[in-house]
Amino acid sequence: MERLLLRTVPGLAEQWRGAELAAIENIERIAGRPLPPFYRWFLLRMGESMGPLAYPTLDFSAHRVLACYAQKLVKPDSRFLLIAYESDEMMPLHLFYDFNAPARNDAMVTSREARGKELTDAFETLREMLAWGALSLFRIDKAPHTSSGSLKGDTPEFLTNLDSVMSSLGFEQPIPTGPLCRLYERPDAVMVCRGTPRSETGNRIAFDLGGSNLGTLRRILGEIATARVVELQMRK
Repeated sequence: MERLLLRTVPGLAEQWRGAELAAIENIERIAGRPLPPFYRWFLLRMGESMGPLAYPTLDFSAHRVLACYAQKLVKPDSRFLLIAYESDEMMPLHLFYDFNAPARNDAMVTSREARGKELTDAFETLREMLAWGALSLFRIDKAPHTSSGSLKGDTPEFLTNLDSVMSSLGFEQPIPTGPLCRLYERPDAVMVCRGTPRSETGNRIAFDLGGSNLGTLRRILGEIATARVVELQMRK
């Protein structure tokens, strides 16, 4: 994960800043349990500043998290832990870990109002959220040509069928991911796939693809369609 972010996000190594151990320990006390190993790594690396990776309205800093609990904006909860404060007053949906859904040394990221009950799930793990965001922002959004659509399969694990196709096209997977997320990259193209946990939308996942030229995108999509390991639908 660290290698992926450092090579993808310009200036990250010079600008990210970790939280102090005392702050991390205070967050762990609020959680009432050991923090997921990935979250502890995140706080040690970016717990005070995410540098260029920072989200426009979401504050992931340990300082902000602790302030929200100190100000009683959020109450300690054995299931949910605030990990990012949303400053958009129109839709103040803050990000929380859902400890009822642990995954791969991490946990599900969901959003809700500070004391609300209705959840909007985002990613199975914070790791996948950050990696997906980095590749989307710094590779796909900056690519000369992009395409998007959806993929559908017969089982919840259908993306495993796509892995061999993408590998044959020279793509690598920079980090391990779960059944709802895939990240594929090679020097001239990147593809990210994302499904929403607990959404009950069936075995359908959105994808975005970016590349150096239009012919590259057409060849990639053509190979995926020809392999018939997934159902491919284009949006744009």
